[in-house]
Amino acid sequence: MTYDLVVLGGGPGGFDAAVAAAGHGLKVALVEKGFLGGTCLNRGCIPTKLWLGATSAIDELHNQARMKVASGEVVVDFPALQARVTKHLAGTRKAMVMQLGKLGVELVEGMGRLAGQGTVEVETADGTRTLTSANVVIATGSKPIFFPGLEPDGECVLDSDMFLAMKTMPASLIVVGAGFIGLEMAQVAHRLGARVTVIDAMDRVAPLEDPEVSAALLTIFKRWKWDVLLDKRVSGVRTADGQGELTLDTGEKLAADIILVAVGRGPTTDGLGLETVGIATPMRRIEVDDRLRAAPGIHAVGDVNGIIQLAHAASHQGHYVAALVAGKTDAPYDSGPVPSVLYGAPEVMRVGRMESEVHLADEGCEVSRAPLAANPMAQAHAATQGFVKVIWAKGRVAGITAVGHDVSRLTTPATMIVRQGWTADDLHSIVFPHPSLDESLLAALQAGRTPVE
Repeated sequence: MTYDLVVLGGGPGGFDAAVAAAGHGLKVALVEKGFLGGTCLNRGCIPTKLWLGATSAIDELHNQARMKVASGEVVVDFPALQARVTKHLAGTRKAMVMQLGKLGVELVEGMGRLAGQGTVEVETADGTRTLTSANVVIATGSKPIFFPGLEPDGECVLDSDMFLAMKTMPASLIVVGAGFIGLEMAQVAHRLGARVTVIDAMDRVAPLEDPEVSAALLTIFKRWKWDVLLDKRVSGVRTADGQGELTLDTGEKLAADIILVAVGRGPTTDGLGLETVGIATPMRRIEVDDRLRAAPGIHAVGDVNGIIQLAHAASHQGHYVAALVAGKTDAPYDSGPVPSVLYGAPEVMRVGRMESEVHLADEGCEVSRAPLAANPMAQAHAATQGFVKVIWAKGRVAGITAVGHDVSRLTTPATMIVRQGWTADDLHSIVFPHPSLDESLLAALQAGRTPVE
Protein backbone atom coordinates (compact mmCIF):
# COMPACT_ATOMS: atom_id res chain seq x y z
CA MET A 1 0.00 0.00 0.00
CA THR A 2 1.25 3.50 -0.82
CA TYR A 3 1.32 6.39 1.63
CA ASP A 4 2.54 9.99 1.67
CA LEU A 5 4.42 9.31 4.90
CA VAL A 6 5.40 6.20 6.88
CA VAL A 7 6.57 6.71 10.46
CA LEU A 8 8.65 4.12 12.32
CA GLY A 9 8.06 4.48 16.06
CA GLY A 10 5.08 5.67 18.07
CA GLY A 11 6.82 7.67 20.80
CA PRO A 12 6.50 11.47 21.19
CA GLY A 13 8.43 12.23 17.97
CA GLY A 14 6.82 9.61 15.76
CA PHE A 15 3.29 9.97 17.08
CA ASP A 16 3.31 13.75 16.77
CA ALA A 17 4.84 13.55 13.29
CA ALA A 18 2.02 11.20 12.20
CA VAL A 19 -0.72 13.33 13.78
CA ALA A 20 0.66 16.58 12.36
CA ALA A 21 1.11 15.08 8.89
CA ALA A 22 -2.45 13.78 8.90
CA GLY A 23 -3.57 17.25 9.94
CA HIS A 24 -1.85 18.58 6.84
CA GLY A 25 -3.93 16.19 4.73
CA LEU A 26 -1.31 13.50 4.11
CA LYS A 27 -2.01 9.77 3.99
CA VAL A 28 0.00 8.35 6.90
CA ALA A 29 0.92 4.97 8.35
CA LEU A 30 2.44 4.67 11.83
CA VAL A 31 4.46 1.52 12.55
CA GLU A 32 4.94 0.50 16.18
CA LYS A 33 6.22 -2.83 17.49
CA GLY A 34 5.25 -2.24 21.12
CA PHE A 35 3.11 0.25 23.00
CA LEU A 36 2.24 3.67 21.63
CA GLY A 37 3.82 6.49 23.61
CA GLY A 38 7.36 5.14 23.55
CA THR A 39 9.72 5.28 26.51
CA CYS A 40 8.36 8.58 27.84
CA LEU A 41 4.82 7.35 28.38
CA ASN A 42 5.45 3.73 29.22
CA ARG A 43 8.85 3.46 30.90
CA GLY A 44 10.06 6.97 31.71
CA CYS A 45 8.67 10.46 32.09
CA ILE A 46 5.05 9.70 32.91
CA PRO A 47 5.35 6.74 35.33
CA THR A 48 8.10 8.58 37.19
CA LYS A 49 5.96 11.72 37.50
CA LEU A 50 3.03 9.69 38.78
CA TRP A 51 5.37 8.31 41.44
CA LEU A 52 6.67 11.77 42.31
CA GLY A 53 3.17 13.23 42.43
CA ALA A 54 1.83 10.48 44.68
CA THR A 55 4.72 10.89 47.14
CA SER A 56 5.02 14.70 47.07
CA ALA A 57 2.85 15.08 50.18
CA ILE A 58 5.50 13.16 52.14
CA ASP A 59 8.10 15.76 51.25
CA GLU A 60 5.71 18.65 51.87
CA LEU A 61 4.75 17.34 55.33
CA HIS A 62 8.42 16.84 56.19
CA ASN A 63 9.18 20.47 55.32
CA GLN A 64 6.28 21.82 57.38
CA ALA A 65 7.22 19.58 60.30
CA ARG A 66 10.69 21.14 60.30
CA MET A 67 8.94 24.49 60.78
CA LYS A 68 6.99 22.94 63.69
CA VAL A 69 3.64 23.84 62.13
CA ALA A 70 2.46 20.34 61.18
CA SER A 71 2.84 16.73 62.17
CA GLY A 72 1.52 13.37 61.10
CA GLU A 73 2.26 10.71 58.55
CA VAL A 74 1.54 10.14 54.87
CA VAL A 75 1.37 6.47 53.92
CA VAL A 76 1.56 5.58 50.23
CA ASP A 77 0.04 2.28 49.14
CA PHE A 78 2.71 1.31 46.61
CA PRO A 79 0.80 -1.59 44.98
CA ALA A 80 -2.18 0.74 44.58
CA LEU A 81 0.11 3.37 43.07
CA GLN A 82 1.48 0.85 40.59
CA ALA A 83 -2.08 -0.16 39.68
CA ARG A 84 -2.95 3.48 39.07
CA VAL A 85 0.10 3.90 36.87
CA THR A 86 -0.90 0.86 34.82
CA LYS A 87 -4.46 2.11 34.43
CA HIS A 88 -3.36 5.62 33.46
CA LEU A 89 -0.91 4.39 30.84
CA ALA A 90 -3.45 2.02 29.32
CA GLY A 91 -6.03 4.81 29.15
CA THR A 92 -3.57 7.17 27.51
CA ARG A 93 -2.60 4.60 24.90
CA LYS A 94 -6.25 3.93 24.15
CA ALA A 95 -6.84 7.65 23.63
CA MET A 96 -3.85 7.78 21.27
CA VAL A 97 -5.25 4.94 19.18
CA MET A 98 -8.59 6.73 18.98
CA GLN A 99 -6.88 9.96 17.90
CA LEU A 100 -5.03 8.16 15.10
CA GLY A 101 -8.29 6.59 13.94
CA LYS A 102 -10.12 9.92 13.86
CA LEU A 103 -7.36 11.41 11.73
CA GLY A 104 -7.22 8.46 9.35
CA VAL A 105 -3.71 7.39 10.34
CA GLU A 106 -3.25 3.63 9.88
CA LEU A 107 -1.58 2.00 12.87
CA VAL A 108 0.51 -0.96 11.73
CA GLU A 109 1.57 -3.15 14.66
CA GLY A 110 4.88 -4.90 14.14
CA MET A 111 8.61 -4.46 13.66
CA GLY A 112 9.35 -2.15 10.75
CA ARG A 113 12.54 -1.87 8.73
CA LEU A 114 13.69 -0.11 5.59
CA ALA A 115 13.92 -2.35 2.53
CA GLY A 116 15.36 0.14 0.08
CA GLN A 117 14.43 3.66 -0.92
CA GLY A 118 10.73 4.33 -0.35
CA THR A 119 9.95 0.84 0.98
CA VAL A 120 9.22 -0.29 4.55
CA GLU A 121 8.67 -3.91 5.48
CA VAL A 122 6.73 -4.68 8.66
CA GLU A 123 6.77 -8.05 10.40
CA THR A 124 3.24 -8.28 11.77
CA ALA A 125 1.43 -11.08 13.56
CA ASP A 126 -0.18 -11.93 10.21
CA GLY A 127 3.04 -11.93 8.18
CA THR A 128 5.12 -9.38 6.31
CA ARG A 129 3.49 -6.20 5.02
CA THR A 130 5.14 -3.91 2.51
CA LEU A 131 4.46 -0.18 2.77
CA THR A 132 5.50 2.22 0.03
CA SER A 133 6.14 5.90 0.63
CA ALA A 134 8.32 8.65 -0.77
CA ASN A 135 8.83 9.89 2.79
CA VAL A 136 9.81 7.96 5.90
CA VAL A 137 10.35 9.23 9.43
CA ILE A 138 12.53 7.16 11.76
CA ALA A 139 11.53 7.83 15.37
CA THR A 140 12.65 4.68 17.16
CA GLY A 141 13.88 6.42 20.30
CA SER A 142 16.50 5.15 22.71
CA LYS A 143 17.15 2.40 25.23
CA PRO A 144 19.25 2.05 28.39
CA ILE A 145 22.95 1.55 27.81
CA PHE A 146 25.45 -0.13 30.10
CA PHE A 147 29.19 -0.25 30.50
CA PRO A 148 30.79 -3.71 30.69
CA GLY A 149 30.11 -5.22 34.09
CA LEU A 150 27.09 -2.99 34.75
CA GLU A 151 24.46 -4.99 32.88
CA PRO A 152 21.21 -5.56 34.83
CA ASP A 153 20.26 -9.13 35.71
CA GLY A 154 16.57 -8.50 36.41
CA GLU A 155 16.91 -9.76 39.98
CA CYS A 156 18.53 -7.23 42.31
CA VAL A 157 20.32 -5.28 39.55
CA LEU A 158 17.81 -3.31 37.50
CA ASP A 159 17.70 -0.74 34.73
CA SER A 160 15.17 2.10 34.81
CA ASP A 161 12.54 0.10 32.91
CA MET A 162 12.76 -2.74 35.44
CA PHE A 163 12.80 -0.35 38.38
CA LEU A 164 9.52 1.23 37.31
CA ALA A 165 7.91 -2.22 37.16
CA MET A 166 8.77 -3.17 40.76
CA LYS A 167 5.96 -4.44 42.97
CA THR A 168 7.53 -3.14 46.20
CA MET A 169 9.99 -0.38 46.98
CA PRO A 170 13.27 -1.66 48.47
CA ALA A 171 14.49 -0.70 51.94
CA SER A 172 17.90 0.18 50.51
CA LEU A 173 18.89 1.39 47.06
CA ILE A 174 22.16 2.04 45.27
CA VAL A 175 21.88 4.26 42.19
CA VAL A 176 24.72 4.09 39.70
CA GLY A 177 24.60 7.37 37.78
CA ALA A 178 23.79 10.80 39.19
CA GLY A 179 21.92 12.10 36.16
CA PHE A 180 18.27 13.08 35.97
CA ILE A 181 16.89 9.54 35.61
CA GLY A 182 18.70 8.18 38.65
CA LEU A 183 18.06 11.25 40.81
CA GLU A 184 14.32 11.33 40.15
CA MET A 185 13.93 7.65 41.00
CA ALA A 186 16.17 8.02 44.05
CA GLN A 187 13.91 10.81 45.34
CA VAL A 188 10.86 8.55 45.19
CA ALA A 189 12.71 5.76 47.00
CA HIS A 190 13.86 8.24 49.64
CA ARG A 191 10.32 9.48 50.24
CA LEU A 192 9.15 5.91 50.70
CA GLY A 193 11.79 5.27 53.33
CA ALA A 194 14.65 3.69 51.41
CA ARG A 195 18.24 4.25 52.43
CA VAL A 196 19.83 5.80 49.32
CA THR A 197 23.37 5.67 47.98
CA VAL A 198 24.27 7.49 44.75
CA ILE A 199 27.52 6.75 42.91
CA ASP A 200 28.97 8.54 39.90
CA ALA A 201 32.31 8.57 38.13
CA MET A 202 32.07 12.34 37.69
CA ASP A 203 33.02 14.79 40.42
CA ARG A 204 29.48 16.13 40.96
CA VAL A 205 25.83 15.16 40.79
CA ALA A 206 23.85 16.29 37.73
CA PRO A 207 27.19 16.77 35.93
CA LEU A 208 25.65 18.31 32.80
CA GLU A 209 24.20 21.20 34.80
CA ASP A 210 25.69 24.41 36.15
CA PRO A 211 28.27 23.59 38.87
CA GLU A 212 26.37 25.84 41.31
CA VAL A 213 23.25 23.76 40.69
CA SER A 214 25.19 20.56 41.33
CA ALA A 215 26.51 21.98 44.60
CA ALA A 216 23.01 22.99 45.73
CA LEU A 217 21.64 19.53 44.96
CA LEU A 218 24.47 17.85 46.82
CA THR A 219 23.79 19.97 49.91
CA ILE A 220 20.16 18.88 49.92
CA PHE A 221 20.96 15.21 49.35
CA LYS A 222 23.45 15.23 52.21
CA ARG A 223 20.83 16.84 54.46
CA TRP A 224 18.63 13.87 53.60
CA LYS A 225 21.44 11.55 54.78
CA TRP A 226 22.11 10.12 51.34
CA ASP A 227 25.50 8.57 50.79
CA VAL A 228 26.80 10.34 47.69
CA LEU A 229 30.02 8.86 46.33
CA LEU A 230 31.60 10.91 43.56
CA ASP A 231 34.73 10.31 41.49
CA LYS A 232 34.07 6.60 42.03
CA ARG A 233 34.19 4.00 39.27
CA VAL A 234 32.13 0.85 39.45
CA SER A 235 33.77 -2.29 38.08
CA GLY A 236 30.85 -4.67 38.51
CA VAL A 237 27.34 -5.30 39.82
CA ARG A 238 25.58 -8.58 40.51
CA THR A 239 22.96 -10.34 42.61
CA ALA A 240 24.49 -12.31 45.48
CA ASP A 241 22.63 -13.96 48.38
CA GLY A 242 19.41 -12.14 47.59
CA GLN A 243 20.95 -8.65 47.46
CA GLY A 244 22.59 -6.41 44.95
CA GLU A 245 26.36 -6.33 45.29
CA LEU A 246 28.44 -3.53 43.78
CA THR A 247 32.21 -3.54 43.45
CA LEU A 248 34.24 -0.37 43.02
CA ASP A 249 37.44 -0.38 41.01
CA THR A 250 39.28 -0.11 44.33
CA GLY A 251 37.89 -3.52 45.30
CA GLU A 252 35.53 -2.08 47.92
CA LYS A 253 32.09 -3.71 47.95
CA LEU A 254 28.69 -2.19 48.72
CA ALA A 255 25.35 -3.96 49.08
CA ALA A 256 21.68 -2.97 48.90
CA ASP A 257 18.33 -4.57 48.28
CA ILE A 258 18.29 -3.10 44.77
CA ILE A 259 20.95 -1.59 42.51
CA LEU A 260 19.58 0.76 39.84
CA VAL A 261 21.94 1.22 36.89
CA ALA A 262 21.09 4.58 35.32
CA VAL A 263 24.20 5.57 33.38
CA GLY A 264 22.42 6.78 30.26
CA ARG A 265 20.50 5.88 27.13
CA GLY A 266 21.57 5.31 23.54
CA PRO A 267 19.77 5.48 20.16
CA THR A 268 17.80 2.43 19.00
CA THR A 269 19.04 1.75 15.48
CA ASP A 270 19.45 -2.03 15.36
CA GLY A 271 17.50 -3.97 12.75
CA LEU A 272 16.12 -0.95 10.91
CA GLY A 273 17.62 -1.80 7.52
CA LEU A 274 19.53 1.48 7.44
CA GLU A 275 22.25 -0.09 5.32
CA THR A 276 19.76 -0.57 2.46
CA VAL A 277 19.62 3.19 1.95
CA GLY A 278 23.23 4.00 2.83
CA ILE A 279 22.63 5.48 6.29
CA ALA A 280 25.61 5.15 8.62
CA THR A 281 25.25 5.18 12.41
CA PRO A 282 28.34 6.63 14.11
CA MET A 283 27.99 6.15 17.87
CA ARG A 284 24.76 4.27 16.99
CA ARG A 285 22.95 7.51 16.13
CA ILE A 286 21.50 8.53 12.79
CA GLU A 287 23.22 11.63 11.45
CA VAL A 288 20.88 14.25 9.98
CA ASP A 289 21.28 17.52 8.08
CA ASP A 290 19.77 20.90 8.90
CA ARG A 291 16.36 19.63 7.80
CA LEU A 292 16.61 16.45 9.89
CA ARG A 293 17.22 14.38 6.73
CA ALA A 294 19.31 11.24 7.01
CA ALA A 295 18.97 10.37 3.31
CA PRO A 296 16.72 11.49 0.45
CA GLY A 297 13.14 11.10 1.62
CA ILE A 298 14.18 9.78 5.05
CA HIS A 299 14.15 11.85 8.23
CA ALA A 300 15.13 10.96 11.79
CA VAL A 301 13.62 12.67 14.82
CA GLY A 302 14.00 12.38 18.58
CA ASP A 303 16.53 10.38 20.55
CA VAL A 304 17.57 8.31 17.54
CA ASN A 305 19.31 11.27 15.86
CA GLY A 306 21.40 12.01 18.95
CA ILE A 307 20.72 15.76 18.99
CA ILE A 308 19.05 15.85 22.40
CA GLN A 309 17.26 13.21 24.47
CA LEU A 310 14.07 14.96 25.55
CA ALA A 311 10.50 14.00 24.71
CA HIS A 312 9.42 17.57 23.98
CA ALA A 313 12.37 18.02 21.64
CA ALA A 314 11.33 14.87 19.76
CA SER A 315 7.77 16.14 19.50
CA HIS A 316 8.93 19.51 18.17
CA GLN A 317 11.10 17.80 15.56
CA GLY A 318 8.20 15.57 14.54
CA HIS A 319 5.95 18.56 13.92
CA TYR A 320 8.67 20.22 11.85
CA VAL A 321 9.23 17.18 9.61
CA ALA A 322 5.48 16.80 9.06
CA ALA A 323 5.30 20.42 7.88
CA LEU A 324 8.39 19.93 5.70
CA VAL A 325 6.98 16.81 4.02
CA ALA A 326 3.62 18.55 3.53
CA GLY A 327 5.31 21.47 1.79
CA LYS A 328 4.37 23.93 4.52
CA THR A 329 7.97 24.93 5.12
CA ASP A 330 11.37 24.56 3.51
CA ALA A 331 13.32 26.41 6.20
CA PRO A 332 16.10 24.64 8.10
CA TYR A 333 15.06 23.20 11.43
CA ASP A 334 15.36 25.64 14.32
CA SER A 335 14.35 24.40 17.75
CA GLY A 336 15.28 27.59 19.56
CA PRO A 337 16.35 27.11 23.19
CA VAL A 338 15.21 23.70 24.44
CA PRO A 339 14.39 23.57 28.17
CA SER A 340 15.24 20.64 30.43
CA VAL A 341 13.84 19.81 33.86
CA LEU A 342 14.77 17.54 36.76
CA TYR A 343 11.50 16.91 38.58
CA GLY A 344 10.83 16.21 42.23
CA ALA A 345 11.87 18.33 45.20
CA PRO A 346 14.25 19.92 44.60
CA GLU A 347 13.78 20.53 40.92
CA VAL A 348 16.21 21.86 38.35
CA MET A 349 15.24 23.96 35.35
CA ARG A 350 17.60 25.10 32.60
CA VAL A 351 17.14 26.75 29.23
CA GLY A 352 19.66 28.36 26.91
CA ARG A 353 23.40 28.55 27.44
CA MET A 354 25.31 28.08 30.66
CA GLU A 355 27.83 30.48 32.13
CA SER A 356 30.82 28.45 30.92
CA GLU A 357 29.53 28.40 27.32
CA VAL A 358 29.02 32.16 27.13
CA HIS A 359 32.33 32.85 28.86
CA LEU A 360 34.28 30.60 26.49
CA ALA A 361 32.64 32.34 23.53
CA ASP A 362 34.00 35.65 24.85
CA GLU A 363 30.62 37.38 24.67
CA GLY A 364 30.90 39.59 27.72
CA CYS A 365 29.40 37.06 30.14
CA GLU A 366 27.63 38.38 33.23
CA VAL A 367 25.49 36.58 35.80
CA SER A 368 22.72 37.73 38.10
CA ARG A 369 20.87 35.64 40.65
CA ALA A 370 18.17 35.62 43.30
CA PRO A 371 17.83 33.23 46.27
CA LEU A 372 14.56 31.35 46.75
CA ALA A 373 14.74 32.21 50.45
CA ALA A 374 13.43 35.67 49.55
CA ASN A 375 10.39 34.28 47.73
CA PRO A 376 7.05 34.14 49.59
CA MET A 377 5.89 30.94 47.86
CA ALA A 378 9.11 29.12 48.69
CA GLN A 379 8.66 30.31 52.28
CA ALA A 380 5.03 29.17 52.28
CA HIS A 381 6.12 25.67 51.35
CA ALA A 382 9.03 25.75 53.81
CA ALA A 383 11.39 24.95 50.94
CA THR A 384 13.78 27.87 50.65
CA GLN A 385 17.00 26.27 49.46
CA GLY A 386 17.98 27.13 45.91
CA PHE A 387 18.20 30.05 43.52
CA VAL A 388 17.45 31.41 40.06
CA LYS A 389 20.45 32.36 37.95
CA VAL A 390 20.47 34.41 34.74
CA ILE A 391 23.31 34.30 32.20
CA TRP A 392 23.81 37.46 30.14
CA ALA A 393 25.75 37.74 26.87
CA LYS A 394 26.45 41.22 25.54
CA GLY A 395 23.58 42.64 27.56
CA ARG A 396 20.99 40.04 26.54
CA VAL A 397 19.63 37.03 28.41
CA ALA A 398 21.38 33.98 27.01
CA GLY A 399 20.39 31.38 29.59
CA ILE A 400 18.42 30.82 32.77
CA THR A 401 18.78 28.04 35.32
CA ALA A 402 17.13 27.42 38.66
CA VAL A 403 17.25 24.86 41.44
CA GLY A 404 14.82 24.43 44.30
CA HIS A 405 11.17 23.97 45.15
CA ASP A 406 8.79 23.82 42.16
CA VAL A 407 11.16 25.67 39.80
CA SER A 408 9.80 23.72 36.84
CA ARG A 409 7.00 26.32 36.93
CA LEU A 410 9.51 28.82 35.56
CA THR A 411 10.36 26.79 32.47
CA THR A 412 8.00 28.30 29.89
CA PRO A 413 8.51 31.99 30.80
CA ALA A 414 12.26 31.39 30.99
CA THR A 415 12.25 29.79 27.55
CA MET A 416 10.37 32.73 26.05
CA ILE A 417 12.72 35.22 27.70
CA VAL A 418 15.82 33.42 26.37
CA ARG A 419 14.25 32.99 22.93
CA GLN A 420 13.50 36.74 22.77
CA GLY A 421 16.92 37.67 24.16
CA TRP A 422 15.62 40.13 26.72
CA THR A 423 17.62 43.19 27.68
CA ALA A 424 17.20 45.30 30.82
CA ASP A 425 14.60 47.37 28.94
CA ASP A 426 12.32 44.33 28.61
CA LEU A 427 12.08 43.45 32.29
CA HIS A 428 8.78 45.25 32.79
CA SER A 429 7.24 44.43 29.43
CA ILE A 430 4.99 41.91 31.20
CA VAL A 431 3.43 41.80 34.67
CA PHE A 432 4.77 39.11 37.00
CA PRO A 433 2.07 37.92 39.43
CA HIS A 434 2.39 38.36 43.20
CA PRO A 435 2.82 36.26 45.21
CA SER A 436 4.34 33.66 42.92
CA LEU A 437 7.52 31.74 42.33
CA ASP A 438 7.80 33.74 39.10
CA GLU A 439 8.92 36.70 41.21
CA SER A 440 12.22 34.91 41.82
CA LEU A 441 12.75 34.92 38.07
CA LEU A 442 12.03 38.65 37.95
CA ALA A 443 14.29 39.24 40.95
CA ALA A 444 17.14 37.39 39.24
CA LEU A 445 16.63 39.44 36.07
CA GLN A 446 16.69 42.67 38.08
CA ALA A 447 19.60 41.77 40.35
CA GLY A 448 23.02 43.31 39.98
CA ARG A 449 25.18 41.57 37.41
CA THR A 450 28.61 40.14 38.07
CA PRO A 451 31.06 39.96 35.18
CA VAL A 452 32.62 36.53 34.67
CA GLU A 453 36.38 36.89 34.50
